[in-house]
Amino acid sequence: MKSSNPIRRSVRRTLFTGFAALTSIGLAAPVIAQEEDLIEEVVVTGSRITNPNLDLASQTLVINEEELNLRQAIDAESLIGELPGIAPGISRSINNGSGGFASLNLRGLGTNRNLVLVDGQRIVPTNLSAVTDLNNIPVALVDRVDIITGGASSVYGADAVAGVANFVMKRDFQGVEFAGTYGRTGESDGRTLRYDLTMGGDLDGGKGNVAVNIGYQEVDGILQGQRPFSQTSFFGTTPLGSGTSVPTAFFGRQYDPATGGLVPDGDESTFNFAPFNYFQTPFERFNVFAKGHYEVADNVEVYSNALYSRNTVNLQLAPSGMFGDTWQVPLSNPFLTQDVRDLMCAEAGIDAATCAAAATATGGSDPNYLEVPTVVNRRLVEQGNRETEYLTNAFQITLGTRGDLTDNIGFDVFGQYGESDRSQTNNNWGLKSLLQQSLRATDAGTCDPAFGPAAGCVPVNLFGTGESISQGTVDFINRPSGTTVKTTLAALVATLNGEFELDFLPADLPVAWVAGYEYRRYEASQNADAAASTQDEVLGTGAPDPLFAGEFDVNEVFGELIVPLVTGRPGIESLTFESGLRISDYSTSGNATTWKTGFSYEPIGGWKVRTMFQEASRSPNIFELFNPPTTGLNNRPFDPCQGRVFVGTPQEADNPALSTPDVVAICTAQGAPAGRVVAGTGGIPRPSAGQINETQGGNTELGREAAASMKVGFVIAPDQVPGLAVTVDYYIIEIEDAITAPNPGDIFDPCFGSGSEGDAFANANPNSPGCQFIGRNPLNGSLNGGGDTPGIITQLTNQGFLEASGVDFRVTYDTDVAWGPVDGLFLDLTGNYTMDNKFQASPNSVNRECVGQYSQNCDPSLPEKSFNWRTTASMGDWGNASLLIRWQDGLVFEEGAAPPFGTDATTGAPNNPQFLSMDSETYFDLSYNKTFRDNIDLNFLIVNLTDEEPPITGNFIGATGFNAGNTYPANYDAIGRRYSLTLRYRFE
Repeated sequence: MKSSNPIRRSVRRTLFTGFAALTSIGLAAPVIAQEEDLIEEVVVTGSRITNPNLDLASQTLVINEEELNLRQAIDAESLIGELPGIAPGISRSINNGSGGFASLNLRGLGTNRNLVLVDGQRIVPTNLSAVTDLNNIPVALVDRVDIITGGASSVYGADAVAGVANFVMKRDFQGVEFAGTYGRTGESDGRTLRYDLTMGGDLDGGKGNVAVNIGYQEVDGILQGQRPFSQTSFFGTTPLGSGTSVPTAFFGRQYDPATGGLVPDGDESTFNFAPFNYFQTPFERFNVFAKGHYEVADNVEVYSNALYSRNTVNLQLAPSGMFGDTWQVPLSNPFLTQDVRDLMCAEAGIDAATCAAAATATGGSDPNYLEVPTVVNRRLVEQGNRETEYLTNAFQITLGTRGDLTDNIGFDVFGQYGESDRSQTNNNWGLKSLLQQSLRATDAGTCDPAFGPAAGCVPVNLFGTGESISQGTVDFINRPSGTTVKTTLAALVATLNGEFELDFLPADLPVAWVAGYEYRRYEASQNADAAASTQDEVLGTGAPDPLFAGEFDVNEVFGELIVPLVTGRPGIESLTFESGLRISDYSTSGNATTWKTGFSYEPIGGWKVRTMFQEASRSPNIFELFNPPTTGLNNRPFDPCQGRVFVGTPQEADNPALSTPDVVAICTAQGAPAGRVVAGTGGIPRPSAGQINETQGGNTELGREAAASMKVGFVIAPDQVPGLAVTVDYYIIEIEDAITAPNPGDIFDPCFGSGSEGDAFANANPNSPGCQFIGRNPLNGSLNGGGDTPGIITQLTNQGFLEASGVDFRVTYDTDVAWGPVDGLFLDLTGNYTMDNKFQASPNSVNRECVGQYSQNCDPSLPEKSFNWRTTASMGDWGNASLLIRWQDGLVFEEGAAPPFGTDATTGAPNNPQFLSMDSETYFDLSYNKTFRDNIDLNFLIVNLTDEEPPITGNFIGATGFNAGNTYPANYDAIGRRYSLTLRYRFE
């Protein structure tokens, strides 16, 4: 971990060195054409100062209304999720790992480190980590989207460490507009619908305006089984499903229905879970947004906006099961075969006579009755697919007044309140306590009354090929479960803004200032029924949803100052200084200070340089503070202790590299039974379905993060080339004392040796602190099981370090041409070059560089280079045609990590090298739009024109949420070519 002083000194040196260097070569930055369009708007993203004549030092990426219409986005996620420099967040491409909402992840620094705003105001968050659901944004009324990186914390709050995305609404909508969009894929699936009715009009001769939008959106699901490359789950070139399959496995030995015995060790079948998962999750949304303002006196107006959104997201997984948990199985269970009973007795160390006597017991009251703790794997296919529905109801209302107190001083005071209620309902998952009761049977039709009321209980038959569990048993164990997360936001913001002259400054523009007070209060709670809140009770889930609630409030005072130092002088067309300060008092973490300072310098018209430096202090959110520890899942296909570990006879081991005394000592110390670590007994099972248990939770001792960011850039819009604008901006964001949890590699590598596979085990270190954060199944030593198996323990701490740096660039050119039917051409190239994307969990962890890489430690993945290039041709009465080229650099498996598929025993080269990289990808989106009778717009769009398929890398190489369907569907297009048509009709 780096100390704060060296970081800040380094950033400051870079700031002033870069500023001096750029100034010395005369580069300057006028606001590009898209930014000049903002001068009529009150909302200027990146500042609360409303004077449009003053240039800001922060770069802003603007997505205007024309671009919004060309993309035919049905929601806000579609508008910004594919922009260069934005890492994948939760989206419709995330199935196993989705929370039923869509999120933004600027610079790959986490969805909790950026803000999503509407007209510069916060929106009630949707989850316990204060993340805003992009599904709640009213897209139809969006006039433009401003995205700003760094320099935003002092303006909007320290949780805007990575930046903000501000959705600016249309201010004075008039008339009535109806818009409808219909879309399908080239495979005739994945239907999308969007309908919007927008109405607005002026009040009292133009003193005010009211606009209302009513919208409906619907997206059909696309399963991985509907695409040929994802119908089977692969590990490298090997089809690899889940070890939880049918027939049933006891202690890793699978029942053989043909013989009534056991399948030979090593010949067990697996379950292909891939085709049941979604590539595109079904989605339905109904929303209402209203906005109005009215002038109640000269230069004084009241304003308000209100939103309501009802979103339904459906997820689906393969059938539930008994995923290696420990079950109490009576030796007298009527369905047990002799071979299985003998295996259970051998594992438990029960002698033959006792085992035989227990088999004859008539129930729990029989003195010979005996239960054996048994590790069972059985896919409950008779239940059907696991289904989860997320239903979110969110509303928010804002009421304020603004105006002028004097000719030079204005005010703005508003209050807002919002609530989000997100309910999760699980169906076809099954309950463990009921299934356990079904295992305690006296005969094939009767549950043992000695263990409680047996009303409705039907014994479960775990034998057979997937049809043996009766419908009666399914009806008994298959009960729905549910969780509700409720969040509220209450805020009050009051600002004064104004201008004054400083006669001693050689500037024609006044100094602008703003000062204000902001109060925010967040409350969040998680309530669940008894099943969902109990560890291991809902079969097939990751972690339970414990009941808890938390709250905090913050009082803040803030101010900004923009000082035009020089204007209209030779060699200094303009020189402007900008600064901001925010002092916060959190009820949970005390006082914090955030500040920014920056310059913009224009030596001659059309050339300007700008720079901004910021320090911020982010306080932990409710989830980070109060979430109780729970055991869930994380991706990892390989366990260093899996297989048989033989001391002294490595030639006989399943994995000879494991046959070292240090590894044996480590596995045993972590809770693996000695009999499974040493030769002669079944070995330790590999992770089921490529997943291991992970125990994590909040930490009430967390303190604040400290962030420093810097930007240096320029914009060129020369008068000699009308219509041309070029912007280039370098950014760096460093966060120390970051609230983070270790990745799997941060725990395994120090303990078992770098990479945790192959020859790396020669570096195993039983004394490594990482070894203490792994807990194994007490029966079979695996990293799977119920609450008795912690797996890896990833506690949140303030020991992390994050860094993101890179260069944003944009080139736009708008020109009149005369070439056949074309009379105008607009070119827009927007790109990003990511230099660093680093994460260090603790001072003892690797400072991992993840830019352009993927793995369980480096997801979500952020390509090194990416750009969007739009070319729009205006053709007069023939309409407009536009081609968008989306390109992203290739990705490689994490450098320095052990090859996930092992190495060749002779050459040492990685196996399946073709899956250790994913090529760059280019997508072409073609659209055509035409206006009829001045009030009817028709827009036809083809996305992924050439029907590019995603690169294939298998299903177990990365994190569960992002690595699915043998690819990375959040990074690459896994759906294929799709078409959509939008019709827009408007009248006064």
